[in-house]
Amino acid sequence: MTGEPAGSRRTIALLSLAAFAAAASMRVCDSLLPALVRGFDVTTGQAARTVSFFALAYGLTQMLYGPMGDRYGKLRVISTAVSASVAASLGAMAAPGIGWLIGFRAASGAAAAAIMPLSMAWIGDQVSYEHRQATLARFLMGQMLGFIGGQFLGGVFADHLGWRWAFGLLAAIYLATAIALWAQSGRFGPAPAASPVTYLRGMAAIGRARWPRRIFATVFFEGIAVFGALAFIPWHLHNRFGVSLTLAGLAPGAFGLGGLTYAVFTRRLLARLGERGLVRAGAACMATGLAGLAAGGHWLLAIPESALLGLGYYMMHNTLQTNATQMAPASRGTAVALFASCFFLGQSIGVSIASAMAEPIGTPAVFLSSAVLIIAAAAAFAAALRGARASA
Repeated sequence: MTGEPAGSRRTIALLSLAAFAAAASMRVCDSLLPALVRGFDVTTGQAARTVSFFALAYGLTQMLYGPMGDRYGKLRVISTAVSASVAASLGAMAAPGIGWLIGFRAASGAAAAAIMPLSMAWIGDQVSYEHRQATLARFLMGQMLGFIGGQFLGGVFADHLGWRWAFGLLAAIYLATAIALWAQSGRFGPAPAASPVTYLRGMAAIGRARWPRRIFATVFFEGIAVFGALAFIPWHLHNRFGVSLTLAGLAPGAFGLGGLTYAVFTRRLLARLGERGLVRAGAACMATGLAGLAAGGHWLLAIPESALLGLGYYMMHNTLQTNATQMAPASRGTAVALFASCFFLGQSIGVSIASAMAEPIGTPAVFLSSAVLIIAAAAAFAAALRGARASA
C-alpha cells in the first residue's frame, strides 16, 4: 500500500463527484421544506419526513452494502447504487403527493447509501494510514460542495423554477457519474469471494470490540446533534427573519465552505493539534456556531456561524472517519458501513427530534440542545482516543 497510487486518482475524483450528488440529494429538501408545506398543504413535521426518511433508509441499508462491497467489489457496488439513484431521483421529481415523495426520498437514501462508506473503504484499501486523512479530506470536498449546492440550489429551484427540477438536476448528475464509474470499475478486478457466514462473523467481531463501539456511539450522537440542527437552519431563517428560500439556503450552504476550509488546511491542523486536538477544537467551533444561531441577530450572521459549524464538524468527523477505516482492515467495507449506519441513524433520529421541537418550543432550543450534546460526545471521544493511543 502506497501514499496515493497515481492510477487511483481519477477514480477518487469520480467518487468525490458521486459524493457530491449524494450530499446534495441528502440536503436538498432542507431548503425545500417551506415550499413542500405550501405545495402539498401539509404540516412541517410531515414535510420534514422527506429529510428523516432519506437518512433512515440511508442508515439502515449500510448493513447490506458493507458486506456486499467486501464480497463483490466496492467500485461495482458503488456504480450500481449511483445508477439506482438516477431512477429514485426521477421518481421524486414526478411524485404526485407527499407520500410518494417521501417514498422516493427513502429510495434515494437507500440507493445513495453505498457511496460514502464504500468510497472511504476503497480509499482505505488504496492509501496508507499516514496519508489517508489528507486523501479523505480531498475526497470529502465533493461532499462539502454537495452540502453547499444541495441547500442553495434547493432554495433557488423552490423560488424560481419549481422544486421538482431540483430532483431532475440530481438525476442528471447521477447519470453522468454512473457512466464514468462503470468505465472505471473494471480496472481494479473482482473482490475475493467469501461466504455470508464469514461476513456475519466479521460484523459480530467488530461489534464486540470496545474501540469500534466507542467510535460508533460517538458518530451516532454526532449525527443527532449536527444534522438535526442543520436541517432546520433554512426553516429558522425563513420563519424568523422572513428571507426568501434562496437566501435562507445560503447559510447552511456555508456549512460546506467551512468543510472546504478544513480540507485546505488539513495537514497543518493535524500537525499542530493532533487527532484529539482536532476533536476538541472541532466541538468548540460547532458549539459556538450553534449558540450564535440560537442567539439570532441579523440573518446574515447565520452564514459565518454555519461556516464555523461546518469547519468544526469536519475537524471532528474526519478524525472519526479516519479511525473507522482502520478498525478492521480485513473487513474494511463492513466496518465503515457499520460506522455510516450509526451516523445516519443518528441523523434520522436527530431530524425527528428537531421537527418535534421546532414548532412548539422553537429552533433556538434545537440549536442549544445540539451544542450541549456535541460537546459531551466530543469530550468522551477525546478521552477514549487518548486511552486508545496509549495502549497501542
